[in-house]
Amino acid sequence: MMLVQKRTPSAIPSYLILILLVVFAVGPLVILMMNSVKSTAEIGRNPIGFPETIIFENFTNAWNEGNYATTLRNSLILTSSTIVGTLTLAGLAGFALARLKLKGANLIAFYFLVGTSVPAQLFIIPLFFVWRELGLVNSHIGLIIIYCAIYSPFSTYLLRSYMVALPEEFVEAARIDGASNWHVFRHIIMPLSWPGFLTAGLVVGLSVWNEFLFAVTFLPGPENRPIATSLFAFQARFGRDWGLTSAGSVIMVLPVIILFLLLQRRFIEGLTQGGLKA
Repeated sequence: MMLVQKRTPSAIPSYLILILLVVFAVGPLVILMMNSVKSTAEIGRNPIGFPETIIFENFTNAWNEGNYATTLRNSLILTSSTIVGTLTLAGLAGFALARLKLKGANLIAFYFLVGTSVPAQLFIIPLFFVWRELGLVNSHIGLIIIYCAIYSPFSTYLLRSYMVALPEEFVEAARIDGASNWHVFRHIIMPLSWPGFLTAGLVVGLSVWNEFLFAVTFLPGPENRPIATSLFAFQARFGRDWGLTSAGSVIMVLPVIILFLLLQRRFIEGLTQGGLKA
């Protein structure tokens, strides 16, 4: 009796798709890096090829003309403050929705999920007039409040999804010992949920670091603007210095790339587990 040998599917199509995705993801960054050491004229002649002459002075000139010393500091202030504020609000709200058995908790969580899909640009004009009356325009505090409001729904939903699946035995044992809700949250829920907090913090931080529209609208003063607005400095009346623009873009994205490479495993783990536990 002849045995029918089962054919296993070839892995070549999967590798081809992965290679194509890598090219689409990494290709623009490679081109940006090559253009950052070219002159504007050479970029016009050869926008996607290797540089003929490497001009490292582009980074120095871009740093000075783009005022990156100031904008980088402002971005660090905005990003770190927004992360702390958002995770504080989202952590407490997620704990309440996941563990305090509130009436309508699932409906509220669904509301937060819907809130993540509403474009923030819809209310930017009326919000600007309100902020101007409150004296919060051209203020880091005013923009941090806006960012916390924008990114709290997603963070709350993610953290709530993570906390729902935590073992109930730990919480019950703490409550038997007389622990309050704050102690349960501080000493049990937070240590067990730190991958979710890390993931939410990374998502919020990357979003704030790259955000442009609200920053340029609510921070008209150049002394308060973040790093995303530094590319304005390389625009002339009838053109743009693309060499300095590319170098400035590299300066802007390099910290983000380094941070993501260092924490990518934790980021993917927390995002995947949070989604699976929803």
